[in-house]
Amino acid sequence: MLDLVIRNGTIIDGTASPGFSGDIGVSGGRIAAIGEVAAPGHTEIDAAGRVVCPGFVDPHTHYDAQLFWDPAASPSNLHGVTTVIGGNCGFTLAPLNPGDAPYLQRMMAQVEGMPLSALESGLDWSWQTFADYLSRLDGNLGVNAGFLVGHCAIRRAAMGSDATGNEADSDQLEAMKSLLADGIRAGGLGFSTSLSYTHNDGDGAPVASRSAGSDEVVALCSVVSEHEGTTLEYVTDGCMQGFTDEELDLMVAMSRAARRPLNWNVLTIDSADPDRYRAQLGASIRAAEHGARVVALTMPVLVGMNMSFLNYCALNMLPDWGEVLGLPVPERTARLADPRTRAYLAERASSPDAGVFSRLTGWGGYRIGDTFSSANDGLSGRTVADIAAERGAGPFDTLVDIVLADELRTVLWPAPTDDDDESWRLRAEAWHSEHTLLGGSDAGAHLDRMCGAPYTSAFLGDCLRGRRLASLETAVSMLTDAPARLFGLRERGCIKPGWHADLVVFDPRTIDSGAMHMVEDLPGGSSRLFAAAVGVDHVLVNGQPIVSHGQATQNRPGTLLRSGRDTDTVLVG
Repeated sequence: MLDLVIRNGTIIDGTASPGFSGDIGVSGGRIAAIGEVAAPGHTEIDAAGRVVCPGFVDPHTHYDAQLFWDPAASPSNLHGVTTVIGGNCGFTLAPLNPGDAPYLQRMMAQVEGMPLSALESGLDWSWQTFADYLSRLDGNLGVNAGFLVGHCAIRRAAMGSDATGNEADSDQLEAMKSLLADGIRAGGLGFSTSLSYTHNDGDGAPVASRSAGSDEVVALCSVVSEHEGTTLEYVTDGCMQGFTDEELDLMVAMSRAARRPLNWNVLTIDSADPDRYRAQLGASIRAAEHGARVVALTMPVLVGMNMSFLNYCALNMLPDWGEVLGLPVPERTARLADPRTRAYLAERASSPDAGVFSRLTGWGGYRIGDTFSSANDGLSGRTVADIAAERGAGPFDTLVDIVLADELRTVLWPAPTDDDDESWRLRAEAWHSEHTLLGGSDAGAHLDRMCGAPYTSAFLGDCLRGRRLASLETAVSMLTDAPARLFGLRERGCIKPGWHADLVVFDPRTIDSGAMHMVEDLPGGSSRLFAAAVGVDHVLVNGQPIVSHGQATQNRPGTLLRSGRDTDTVLVG
């Protein structure tokens, strides 16, 4: 008798081959039979009218902290994600020097929007080495999870407070290389780093990795080449604005030194600036010409993100806005009430310097969320354009007036300016390139601002009933086999005999993301945005259900993915 049989489903195996009708038998956490399975199962699932496919792989999640208080990795689990990659952007929670936890907590709260109260109360911060950190997660995971070793943590561990604003000397570099090697030997999947201007620590200073020179970064990448089943991840200014020649050269040098692929996050595509995205993909072409491999992560959906003039958010990234929005609230309020400041902010926001953040400047499309004053009663749910028309004012002035009436607390939901047909056509063009990979959800980060976890179910729903920019078989492959192969995940990402039984059963007539809403379920009493799935019936990890009949279970069958043991080497050059 088999442990489980899924019967009568349409099997889409992850290879982009046409789907076919059949059964899947599972035994010992692995796929034992495919096709017509005569043997009974201890448990059976009738998948008539349903699709059965491999579990989805999310390559960029920042679940490093959340998995301690939420081993299920919600809501990714509800949306069919069975494997997550953390340790992204150079940010990991280990190695950790004694006494450094408060610094790391404030840094993660600033750069990745993890509530400080949750970081302080949801983890005990008792580990020191990367091996210690991984061992704390091992055996208590609902999903499979692998972690890169972050540059900021190893720099801080090797240099202490000197890691911020200083270049490393030769001894400090050797210490970093040793820490990185130790982390990878413990199971780290490789190396991640950030040189992005958007990344500052809790004190407002550039994060430690931004003080590293190119020689340091390349030297650390060379350590990766010495270990099996490893990879690279990188974030820099060019990921937002377009790469400089120096950034392109560094990415090529990193991949060549490691002899591994490098992925970067996140490629955004806007028909208003098609040359930027094509130039960014040119990094991959240039890398291939020099014996390297560079892959861009790109999201197949537009992730809703709320904004506020009170709290740090993407609006701070508009050119020269940070100088105003970073002021103490009384001064900020006074400046925003000044017509000259408003005119200047509007002008700078619409300038070429805004780069990818120009997608935030469709002021009339902003929808008002929660309000906090009698002056704004009745405005929730309405667009700024409609309110401006009633008031006979411009959209930007109307928006700022609303915000000022709420003492800056108003919750704002921007309507992206890149939701046009041509932008979607360009996205579909990019998805089918060998130089891109779908992902970049940041599912464990920016918890009160965005919820990227549902991208898998939302994308499949769009492919089946919406824009239909990819076939179902191709879309499933993009979410399963493609990321599994880039990271070298061993025997995951496809439905094949003997492979791990990471599986999703969903209804193609209804699969989608539910509505986004706030829930108060984080340690310390803080809130996060959450969206349930629609039409995802069952999710299996290593043969055990983590979602059954659309509801999360308490099972913890996930594997702590360790480099070399659970990953194969993906060589380049």
